[in-house]
Amino acid sequence: MDASHAPAHGRIIDSEFRPHRWLRGPHAQTIVPTLLRPSPPLDFDVETLELPDGDFVRIGWAGAPHPGQRVAVLVHGLTGGFTSKYLRGLAGLLIARGWRVAALELRGGGAQPNRLPRNYHHGDTGDLRFLLKVLHDRDPNARLAIVGWSLGANIVIKAMGEDAAASPVEAAAAASAPFLLEPCAQKLDTGFARLYQRRLLIDLKRMVGRKYPPLKAPPGVDLAAMQRARSFIEFDDAYTAPMHGFRDARDYYARCACGAFLKTVARPMLVINARDDPFLARDIVPRASELAPSVTLELTRRGGHVGFIAEGQRGRLTYWLETRLADWLETAVPADHT
Repeated sequence: MDASHAPAHGRIIDSEFRPHRWLRGPHAQTIVPTLLRPSPPLDFDVETLELPDGDFVRIGWAGAPHPGQRVAVLVHGLTGGFTSKYLRGLAGLLIARGWRVAALELRGGGAQPNRLPRNYHHGDTGDLRFLLKVLHDRDPNARLAIVGWSLGANIVIKAMGEDAAASPVEAAAAASAPFLLEPCAQKLDTGFARLYQRRLLIDLKRMVGRKYPPLKAPPGVDLAAMQRARSFIEFDDAYTAPMHGFRDARDYYARCACGAFLKTVARPMLVINARDDPFLARDIVPRASELAPSVTLELTRRGGHVGFIAEGQRGRLTYWLETRLADWLETAVPADHT
């Protein structure tokens, strides 16, 4: 395409997704996959990856390896991991199409506590970017793609925007992305969404608290206030912000929100969000002018948070999001590339 006719920005499209007739509401779409979906069968070969600062993350490998193949790095959401059903579902689809999968278990998120006081957070792109470098160094001909959900979506988008044209990744995808973090934190402290917030806070407090002792919290981190926190803003004020060098929760939200990084993404990227997502504020969706030309934002009317359950034959539940992501990755990183 002639440079004078190249698009100045990305595009926003309406999705073809239609929810299951019995699961049209946002909470049903969000809760049913967690409670009723059987875990997709998948065996990970787990690698402990040592990090430059002396800590570690774990990588769950699946799919037969061979040089120069397509590798999809999958990044889970808040309090997720190798057991996340959406991650396992997509991994299975990709492996069946010849991909190798590397699931990144974010720092501190696994069964074994990490070594340093800090854990992962929405802006923590360093470990993902280090993993991508390691994968490229191991096999310069490997063709890399990354996918993230929710918090993982924020990390993926931010990393792609930070690296821009220097990214070793051929394509990226994200789902249920919290483009602006502060409005989303406020949304989760209202109405029915407080139930999601309470459940996630229980898991976060358990994840952080198991490290103290033997570790000692750095100055400024108030572990007692963290354990008392009844909202994400209180939790992030007491722990996340001071632990990771932010002035307070709002400074953390402002500096780490992925929406600001969409303009500098230089590789093909698909972002899928539902307009009825109960985790996200409704007015955070970026305009097309705020997207890089390589970015497509696909919006569904319904779908909840990392839900997107459609109806299959005889009314069975089908997980549309995983098929949509796998199909898009096949187009963005085709197997017959030479």
